[in-house]
Amino acid sequence: MNIYIQKQRWKVILAIMALMIVMTSFWYSNYLVKRIAIEEKQKAKFWAEAVENRAKLIKFTNQLFTQIKTEERKKAILYAEATKQLSNINSNADYNFALKVLQDNTTVPVILLNDNGQMTPRNLDSLRSKDTLYLRQELRVMKNKYVPVEINYYKNFKSYLYYNDSKVFSDIQIVFDNLIKSFETAINNAEVKVIFTDIQRTQVIAKSDKINNKQIAKPELLQKMLNEMEQQNLPIPIDLGQGQINLIFYAESELLTILKYYPYVQFGVIGFFLLIAYVLFSTARKAEQDQVWVGMSKETAHQLGTPLSSLMAWNEHLLSIGVEQEIVSEMQQDVKRLIMITDRFSKIGSQPTLLNENVNDILIDSIDYLKKRTSRNVHYELKLPDEILQTNLSRPLFEWVIENLCKNAVDAMDGKGRIVVEMWGVPEGLVINIIDSGKGIPKSKFETIFEPGFTTKSRGWGLGLSLCKRIIETYHKGKIYVFNSELNRGTTFRIELKRD
Repeated sequence: MNIYIQKQRWKVILAIMALMIVMTSFWYSNYLVKRIAIEEKQKAKFWAEAVENRAKLIKFTNQLFTQIKTEERKKAILYAEATKQLSNINSNADYNFALKVLQDNTTVPVILLNDNGQMTPRNLDSLRSKDTLYLRQELRVMKNKYVPVEINYYKNFKSYLYYNDSKVFSDIQIVFDNLIKSFETAINNAEVKVIFTDIQRTQVIAKSDKINNKQIAKPELLQKMLNEMEQQNLPIPIDLGQGQINLIFYAESELLTILKYYPYVQFGVIGFFLLIAYVLFSTARKAEQDQVWVGMSKETAHQLGTPLSSLMAWNEHLLSIGVEQEIVSEMQQDVKRLIMITDRFSKIGSQPTLLNENVNDILIDSIDYLKKRTSRNVHYELKLPDEILQTNLSRPLFEWVIENLCKNAVDAMDGKGRIVVEMWGVPEGLVINIIDSGKGIPKSKFETIFEPGFTTKSRGWGLGLSLCKRIIETYHKGKIYVFNSELNRGTTFRIELKRD
């Protein structure tokens, strides 16, 4: 199989294989991301439920705390009433219940203060209960915390019972505060973005460390972030007791967000890698082809040198023996042409010297030469502007391009048809069209025909148009392309050159 002829097919096959690899990788990566996303969301949900359960525990503790606080108050009042009852001297009264109440109070700290300022403590520190300074300090704390219970002893004699929270109540208060603190710590250490707000969504009670203070510094920024979180997951309502409903907003983790974009990054990296690999492969292959063509061209030029010298000598011999001058003159023209072709081959691979040339004259000479050496059924038409168009070019190589395009046109017309060569000037340069009435070229082949190895001839090498493109675009910095083509109606090749 000729790899150059089948190159386009190989390109398509390799492109499809590369696309399949990329799409498979993309699909699998996307599959993994979706699985991780589901697990991440599930973890966030579990975490939120755990927070909610902890909030319920806090709520229950708060309710219990409130209940105990109420019971402590009732105990203090009952203690005061028992004290008051014992202070009333009544022989018929039953003091057993009052005494029972006083004896059962082993938790609520109280201080009974009479009119003389005498303090009677109970359930305080037994080692310091006789210390007046200590009692006054505890009395001050009790005065600031609760309203005392007034006790009328006799006529205008009054005493006041001051009381404080029991040690059991204080211990429960510490537990409750620790629960609240651990609840906030759970939010702060969350792996996802979490914001704990009031029901109005205006006050931030707690937030996770994943959220920067600058992101919620202003009310509008806070609302924007809450709306973004709400679009991802509905907020979880939390009831911490005392009729207060709060909301927990949470978002997907940064890792999950990064993983969502990972397949696209992977797709880009793989695509970029394939592109680089293709470019390097094409460059290496093209460089190898260039070396082959340069070596072949120089070897051809070298091989033509010997027969050319012989042909020049035979021309001189024919003149000396009296052969008709016209015949010898035409043979000399062909020999000169061969010398020029040899010169062209020898210049391939090296930078040619560009000289300011009259393009009108080059086209006239090239067409005149071709007219005498192609079929009479091929009609040439040359359309040149009135002005002389000049540009810097290598005459031997440029003539080669014109001849190659015209010979291809003759082959496309099967030796019968019309070739039009027209030129006109534009502000930045000049344009040349070579139009034939041949078989035409499919649009899918407009670029392929200039690639080395492409040919429609059974014995062609597919180098002609490739060399034309190299001469015009590489050496002369111009453009050559198929301007227009219709099947069975003809083709137009266009050459664009700059003018200095």
